[in-house]
Amino acid sequence: MTTTTNNKNKFFREQLRKNFSFPFNLSIIILLVAILLLISFPKEKKLDVATIKLNQGWGYVITNNNRIIIKQTIIPVISKNKSFQTEKEAMAVGQLVMKKLETNLSPTITKKDLILLKIKL
Repeated sequence: MTTTTNNKNKFFREQLRKNFSFPFNLSIIILLVAILLLISFPKEKKLDVATIKLNQGWGYVITNNNRIIIKQTIIPVISKNKSFQTEKEAMAVGQLVMKKLETNLSPTITKKDLILLKIKL
């Protein structure tokens, strides 16, 4: 009779050990996945816009965490290769593009955008 009880106890202990090791292993796996996700995802966007002085006018640069992502030296959409006439114009368009990027929209500028911002074409 004792051998049956010992076998049952042995079986019970093994099952208990397996049942406790599964949650522990699962929690380790979840922790490792969480660490990998934190490392792999880019940091929060830190977008900035700045104007740049050119030979024939103004342009703008948009940076993300101090890395240039857009450098615009001519007025977009128009057929001429013409820079912005004033720093204020370049900044206004740059800020619009940055706002679009921050809201996950396409940074494309339309002729209507330029007209609304009163950019001299």
